[in-house]
Amino acid sequence: MRKNMSLYKYKAKNLQGHEIEGSLEAQNEHHLAQLLKQQGYFLISSQNTEIGSQKTNKNKQFFVSSLNKIGFLSSLFGVSLTEKLFFTRNLEVMVKSGISLVRAFDISAAQSRSKKFKNALTDIAQRINKGESLSQALGYYPNIFPLLFQETIRVGEETGNLAESLRALSDQMEKEHSLKSKVKSAMVYPLIVLIITLLMAIFMLIFAVPKLKATFQELGVELPITTKAVLGLADFATQKWPLFLLCVIIFAAALLVFLKSKIGKKIQAILFLKMPFLAKITRQTNSAIVLRTLSSLLKAGVPIVRSLIITSGSVNNFYFKQALQASAREIEKGEKLSVALGAFQKIFSPMVIQMIEVGEETGETPQVLSKLAEFLEEEASQSTQKISVIIEPLLILFLGGIVGFFVISMMQPMYSILGGIH
Repeated sequence: MRKNMSLYKYKAKNLQGHEIEGSLEAQNEHHLAQLLKQQGYFLISSQNTEIGSQKTNKNKQFFVSSLNKIGFLSSLFGVSLTEKLFFTRNLEVMVKSGISLVRAFDISAAQSRSKKFKNALTDIAQRINKGESLSQALGYYPNIFPLLFQETIRVGEETGNLAESLRALSDQMEKEHSLKSKVKSAMVYPLIVLIITLLMAIFMLIFAVPKLKATFQELGVELPITTKAVLGLADFATQKWPLFLLCVIIFAAALLVFLKSKIGKKIQAILFLKMPFLAKITRQTNSAIVLRTLSSLLKAGVPIVRSLIITSGSVNNFYFKQALQASAREIEKGEKLSVALGAFQKIFSPMVIQMIEVGEETGETPQVLSKLAEFLEEEASQSTQKISVIIEPLLILFLGGIVGFFVISMMQPMYSILGGIH
């Protein structure tokens, strides 16, 4: 038994806020947390002093994950949350049924419709067959299985409750999928309207505007600047269409690259947190994802600092990521979670901070976080329904404005002609 023990350096704190540091021998991080819990302390952070082999594994994982990230198409065509949810549920059933992991992954690979996912599952099965643990094998595919997935599986392996860990993950993904689906559904109508507007503008430029231009040239009328701009754009789109198409593609690609850059993500985060109709939904959805992910990790026995770092990877908003990473650093120094997050009340509501404080006082932080997540998910669902009602008339006005601009630009010269006749 003792040969499986490792020496851990740790920081821990009790409910009264008293912090201790020291070293303990434990089988793993989860076992360390249990030993400290018996002494009335909860684990804040830990480090295995035998890190040589861990560094080698991390370097290997970094190299493979870097290869997985190479290529623009891989980031565009990832594995959907729906497919990962279906896989996790099936894997839970197979593990409970006593099917070996290698066989379970082979079956899942055969069922997968995504070539990328199929290849990943096949490779993971081969790695497990060679002796690697499931959590280690998953670590080679961080774009498919994020840290939340890896850490929860690792805890399940260490405690012998892999099926329970898979159940927790499937519940987590189901809630996340439900929340994101509701938000996306609210955005479908605006997106359709924008596409129709774009297609209508292109149709007018290519077919309607050139005919009107010929009429204006025959009459020799002086054209307003807006009309000249529309006619110039129409000439460019019809006479130099390959260059026009290239410009559209370059612009779209540049916009996509910009939105994926650090500056682009920061600007998006600011806009979503400042825009009147989207700010509330952004706070609710991101807060719900943060709280549910954090709850799942703490229930699984992952240390709070590590949980915050992992959770920061589960949200897309730049400022939520920044808040979680900064909070992790503060907790490592000895602060409570409620105090650390309390510094970011512009994104976390006072109610969230107060309820976390109650959870800390009662020793039921994971349960409180879970209940808070459910409440915020319901709030976000109601907010998306309300915003759909508000956005519809605004989009009609926007569409009318675009059409009106074209009509006025083309009608102004005609009014000038009629004025000249009188």
